[in-house]
Amino acid sequence: MSQLSSTPKPRRNVEVALLLLALAVGIGANMLVGVDQEKAFDSDFWFQSSLLAVAALVFHGVLRFRAKYADPVILPLVVALNGIGLAMIHRLDAPGDDTGNNQLRWTLIAMAVAIAVIWFLKDHRILRRFTFISLAASALLLLLPLIPGISAGEILGARVWIRLGPMTFQPGEVAKITLAIFFAGYLSSNRDLILLAGRKIGPLQFPRFKDMGPMITAWLVSIGVLIFQRDLGSSVLFFGLFIVMIYVATSRISWVVIGLALILGGGFVASRVFSHVEQRIDGWLNAFTPEVYENGSRQVIQGLFGMANGGLVGTGLGQGRPDLVPFANSDMIIASLGEELGLIGLFAIVLMYLLLFTRGFRAALGTRDAFGKLLACGLSFAVALQCFVVIGGVTRLIPLTGLTTPFLAAGGSSLLANWIIVGLLLMISHTARGPVDTTPLPPAKGTESVGIDTPTEAVKHP
Repeated sequence: MSQLSSTPKPRRNVEVALLLLALAVGIGANMLVGVDQEKAFDSDFWFQSSLLAVAALVFHGVLRFRAKYADPVILPLVVALNGIGLAMIHRLDAPGDDTGNNQLRWTLIAMAVAIAVIWFLKDHRILRRFTFISLAASALLLLLPLIPGISAGEILGARVWIRLGPMTFQPGEVAKITLAIFFAGYLSSNRDLILLAGRKIGPLQFPRFKDMGPMITAWLVSIGVLIFQRDLGSSVLFFGLFIVMIYVATSRISWVVIGLALILGGGFVASRVFSHVEQRIDGWLNAFTPEVYENGSRQVIQGLFGMANGGLVGTGLGQGRPDLVPFANSDMIIASLGEELGLIGLFAIVLMYLLLFTRGFRAALGTRDAFGKLLACGLSFAVALQCFVVIGGVTRLIPLTGLTTPFLAAGGSSLLANWIIVGLLLMISHTARGPVDTTPLPPAKGTESVGIDTPTEAVKHP
């Protein structure tokens, strides 16, 4: 009886029930937008709603066959967020604008790629074999926007885009995934070396200087992104990702202290040397100054006025004026939702993100190998930090950056990368929640020295 009671349950029926609720939220929001525009229940509404529903149910079906023990809450949460984003982008489309349909196309492409990740990646531990390949891929992805011929040039002050025929793509969004894979592989293999004793100052045990190479490298990469690509948001995201992952790997607060010192030092120098960083900070500190308002803070101030207009319950979908805010469907979509859904609706969205992060961290706690723990923590934190930076910038808690709100904002690059993260988290949670597999994976050629933790090894050596 004890063996039967401890047998893991797939919970796929729970997922399909939550998925229907998530589709009702997204499709219902789109319906309300159509009612306001006097286009309720037209052919476009049924076509868009059916495509989203079919894609979500196909994704659920793939999980039943390939990852039946995956977390049953992650997919419904992401579908609900994605559906709300589609509705708001469609609501903000001007006559003749096709941004909403383009976002739907990217949603289907992103879900298809996430399904491919789940279908072909039988075990997340396989990714550990590609530790240094992921590092090389990250470097290439970050350099692509600087290469003449494929670079899209400077757009809105940043050089982060490449041109693929008629489309533009942001390689840095994918780089956060490859960097997370590299950090997880490197830290899980070199944890003992990094933990070697260093000098103790007060209650903190600091590492030896020669063991700080990975952090200095990550810091230089983030500074390079800030200098050459002029992308403050990605710079913060990449370095913050490394700090969290090295803290999870070592449990030493000294790494966080060193990281924060590097961030503050680099940020101070950048604010004095680079005009685009100085403009961001000035627009944050002196947003209501007339000169600053005309040259940079108008976007934030208009968003604050919009959210104030929404109040507690909002003006209602389609009843506000979020179109007065520049980039209302991308950088400022949180302000658009805050105006029309109010503080209650915005809190509901933030709570959905919070649930998504906690389910990712729960997968990290449940998986039995060090690489999987670090990878799930890193990917979950990447989404969490991105949300904090975006929402903090929109609400003027911190300077505004160029990052996009995951799953909500218009932009195919971000949507694709975040759906891939969802696919990886679902695979890790499948391993964490499923029966223990004690069969070791065969090492790839040339990686015998690195090895891959088996669940049994991970239990003996956590």
